[in-house]
Amino acid sequence: GGGDWAVPPPANGTPDHDLLELYCGNGNFTIALAQNFDKCLATEISKASVAAARENCEANGVTNVELVRMSSEEFTDSLVNGTERFRLREMDLASYNFQTILVDPPRAGLDEATLQFSGTFARIVYISCNPATLARDLQVLCRTHEVQSFAVFDQFPYTPHTECGAYLVRK
Repeated sequence: GGGDWAVPPPANGTPDHDLLELYCGNGNFTIALAQNFDKCLATEISKASVAAARENCEANGVTNVELVRMSSEEFTDSLVNGTERFRLREMDLASYNFQTILVDPPRAGLDEATLQFSGTFARIVYISCNPATLARDLQVLCRTHEVQSFAVFDQFPYTPHTECGAYLVRK
């Protein structure tokens, strides 16, 4: 599949853990990677993007994704500190076996709490639209993880903007 550079398909063909995705947008990465996981939980703050991600999942026959409209900061706070949130009240977060996190933050990169939280996962997929903040965040993440693969996507030809993707695995 299109996401093989980022998350290799399960060795035995059967997904054995779950994906947490922060900043999922319209679900483009979610849909490409969902087949490699048992379940996916994706968060996004924009109401319009969450609606589009739901449509995107339905149109692509992806049924193992749950979407939550919430900022990454709020979600991280709920998972790390147990802070109760209205939008999470009916979710069984304990039923997830998160071992991989996918982050696709805005140009500012990851906030400190999300950066620290990301480092607790066995595998990290980091998509970035700003190589400078990616480099800054990788300095922290590479204390505990190593980059297994890296890709650059020139989605905006004739501009200085590039998208990058890094796949990190705990050392």
